[in-house]
Amino acid sequence: MQKWHHIFHKSTGLSPYVWVIFYILPFYFIFRSSSADRWVYGIVMIIIFFACYVLSFKSKGWLVYFWTVGQMVVSITMTLLFGYMYFALFLAFFIGNIQKRAAFFTLYPIHLLTTIVSINYELIMRNPVFLEQLPFVLVSIIAVVLLPVTTYNRNNQDRLQGQLEDANKRISELVIMEERQRISRDLHDTLGQRLSLIGLKSDLAGKLITKNPAQALVEINDVRSTARSALKEVREMITQMRGIRLEDELVRVRQLLQAAEIEYVLEGEPDLSHTSLITENVLSMCMKEAVTNVVKHSGASRCRIELESSRTELVVKVKDNGGGIGGSRLYSKGHGLLGMRERLEFVNGSMEVIQDEGTTVVIKVPNASQQPDMEVNAQ
Repeated sequence: MQKWHHIFHKSTGLSPYVWVIFYILPFYFIFRSSSADRWVYGIVMIIIFFACYVLSFKSKGWLVYFWTVGQMVVSITMTLLFGYMYFALFLAFFIGNIQKRAAFFTLYPIHLLTTIVSINYELIMRNPVFLEQLPFVLVSIIAVVLLPVTTYNRNNQDRLQGQLEDANKRISELVIMEERQRISRDLHDTLGQRLSLIGLKSDLAGKLITKNPAQALVEINDVRSTARSALKEVREMITQMRGIRLEDELVRVRQLLQAAEIEYVLEGEPDLSHTSLITENVLSMCMKEAVTNVVKHSGASRCRIELESSRTELVVKVKDNGGGIGGSRLYSKGHGLLGMRERLEFVNGSMEVIQDEGTTVVIKVPNASQQPDMEVNAQ
């Protein structure tokens, strides 16, 4: 329920200055009476009405409806005794601020019915005070009909707008979180591959330093070059977040496998004419992670990468002849196969791990739809 002292700050369809007039008018109608007893009785009724009005805004539960009934009784009494029916406007505004749908659709017709009945009674009795203000009474009836509905709809719209803003804020937070996770996966995959290569070449240089110092120097130079390349890639990833091309990634994969003394076999040509850049980027990162797993965990001597491309789908298979990467990694919470699945879900891709004679990681991503060849040639 809206705070009662905020009613002037909302657009109610009536100017705040008009509300002030309605605050003063009941005293004018009361003092037109010649009887002092009626003065006292009228003032008491005004005090009771505004007390119920304030308490109805501040109360909760069944007390809200109790004070609302009190307002209705006072409004009807003021209409019948003094010809003042404008308390119905305050009551109409209050009913429009009720948030519960059932309560609104119960109180609204009751208030409308009691107001119309009391006005008709005054017309039948031909109260001269009431007949003098008949044009204003007709305008007030229209307000009693429209004000609750417009106020109720406006409050619902404000509430929905607030929920929409909260939802948009939550979506923004989720987008930021997802972007952070994506960047962390990219950094992990990039640095993981490069650091694995540096570690392998460093071990090889350590073994060759006494047997073949010249070759050891070559490996040390490769370590230096790899470190610089990794630093450059990280800087480019952070500053530009550029996509990774599959063709470029295959070159790095070959270097990593050769450094690990694992035979590298490539079958098929990557036909990426139907593949979007973001899908190619995701596919490259997943293939990098799969090959890194082969180097770290499989103990394989051969790694075969097969590329199968069609107009609707691109399939990449990473096969090794090792002892497998371990089924427990399939459900790990790190940046391994679970991270690959999360990436592929983003582009409606899928991944399957087959444990047979070694391990086969099958990665499938959809290709973007293209125009038929005849249409392309016609252009």
